[in-house]
Amino acid sequence: MTSVCLPAFAAKSALRRTASVAARNYSLCYIPVRRMELISPSDFAKEKVRSVQEYAVLSAQSIGNMFRRPLYIADMIQQADLIGFGSLRIVLAAVFFTGAALALNSASSLARFGAMTVIGQLVSVGIVRELGPVLAGLVVAGRNASGMASELGSMIVTEQIDAMRALGTDPMKKLVTPRVVSTIVMLFFLTILGDLMGMLGGAFVVNFVLRLDTHQYWNSTWQTLEFSDVFTGLAKPLVFGFIISTIGCYYGLTTKGGTQGVGRATTEAVVASMILIIAVDVFITRLLMITLGT
Repeated sequence: MTSVCLPAFAAKSALRRTASVAARNYSLCYIPVRRMELISPSDFAKEKVRSVQEYAVLSAQSIGNMFRRPLYIADMIQQADLIGFGSLRIVLAAVFFTGAALALNSASSLARFGAMTVIGQLVSVGIVRELGPVLAGLVVAGRNASGMASELGSMIVTEQIDAMRALGTDPMKKLVTPRVVSTIVMLFFLTILGDLMGMLGGAFVVNFVLRLDTHQYWNSTWQTLEFSDVFTGLAKPLVFGFIISTIGCYYGLTTKGGTQGVGRATTEAVVASMILIIAVDVFITRLLMITLGT
């Protein structure tokens, strides 16, 4: 086996040619690594308390702006179209199939006791009091809270909010209040339509799957509902709409960190609004039960 020894300058020139070829064929990519920042428990608690305080101030300002001019009626109508009609099909489909599933599940349990005739009562009370408002709120939260957060967050990143302030326009009154009013109003009517679709879903199962009398189903449905049931079911979407709109606007207006911050704000808005809807639902139900004496 023969070994060939190259002069020093020849070895250096060969290395340069090899490096140039490698540089032409491959490109190095620098990927920044985000370091995890540690925060003390006291600072974490202060940050959360400050967030709650800022959210409370935003909510109070959004309510106060409803009674001050200008009202920006055109913006309210535009937001009502985006929030209400944009979520209509999703809400109706979700509550319809939930009512159908509720009828199926209740029928399997009631058949053991020979009480199939009370399916309408269970479906109507369950949909009107609880499932209709909560499902409508969750669907609107998933669709519109994220949209509000991303839209307002993008305006923060691109400094459009600062431009509005420079032109003398109040961003809270121009951007937040129309969304709050439109969400409250449209979620109220979406809940009414959703309740009707939920009972229609139960009637569909009763008629085509269980082969029971549909007239008896509707009679038991209407006779079971009382004022307290309807009032409870229609009071909840007013609170849920306020929560959805204010949470979405809050996370959008507090966006930080560029485009990545917009994505985080969108996710946090959806999660926070859904959790608050489920948690507040328990307290509203208990409060109305005590108030109405049910």
